[in-house]
Amino acid sequence: MSLLSGTQVHLTRGAQSATLATVGASLREYTVGGSDVVVPYGADEVAPAFHGKVLAPWPNRLADGRYSFDGLDYHLPLTEPARSTALHGLAADDDWAVAEQSADAATLVLDLPARPGYPFSLRVSVTYALSDEGLTISTTALNTGTTALPYGVGYHPWISPGAGPDGAGSLDDCTLQLGAESLVTVDDRLLPTGTTPVSGDMDYREPRSLAGSDLDDAFVNPIREAAGLSWARLKRGDGSTVAIWMDGAAKAWQVCTGNHVGSASEQRSGVAIEPMSCIADAFRTGDDLVTLTPGESHTLVWGIALV
Repeated sequence: MSLLSGTQVHLTRGAQSATLATVGASLREYTVGGSDVVVPYGADEVAPAFHGKVLAPWPNRLADGRYSFDGLDYHLPLTEPARSTALHGLAADDDWAVAEQSADAATLVLDLPARPGYPFSLRVSVTYALSDEGLTISTTALNTGTTALPYGVGYHPWISPGAGPDGAGSLDDCTLQLGAESLVTVDDRLLPTGTTPVSGDMDYREPRSLAGSDLDDAFVNPIREAAGLSWARLKRGDGSTVAIWMDGAAKAWQVCTGNHVGSASEQRSGVAIEPMSCIADAFRTGDDLVTLTPGESHTLVWGIALV
């Protein structure tokens, strides 16, 4: 019997356990010592809010589903009609193939079907690998066609607030630290209008409480350590911390507290902390847009751990 989230791929290493779902190449579950690191969803369930999915060939929003590339105009379906945008790319609802699997690692691959709004040949492969340091996710996009193509990638892990006295914890008991120096300003459609230095309640360079927060915001100019990694850390009410890092190919963080997502029971059930190669509308603005020529590839690596 087919499951709504696709084929299930189970990985284990020591106290760590991860379950991948092939629809959207999703990280459906990730636990350490039985504690949820990400907000899980059911195997026979459609991911409620892009939970754990790979967002390609663009993350976030594309205004009116329209863009121009190499002198030609393209129009994609509006998947977020209320804001008249095409949201989170094309690969999140496709069923990826399992190319390789071992006890603690697996690679999923998608040859993205060409369509009128994106008539290009793109192969995307994502490898999930457990190590003693946590879970590392590496995504490589390869132009398998004969013409250049536009590309961006992002990820949608919903981070669990941990355990509370009566079950799931609360975001109100969490603090967030995020290594980024600038906030992306947006219009009423959540499309970018510019950037401004982080300040006040939107400055997460030092840990700040998420109590009463309402975030769906992108942060750029990531702060990087000597190894070139940028970090986000969610300290939870149970005393544990979820640490997320992204490499130099990732140019932005998106943070969403889910105040307006799904049903009342789903809202604020976790916080999405999303590494992205570009922010919203990059197909139109060109900001951090990747152009892949035939045979060229792009790789982005990020990771997550419970510490």
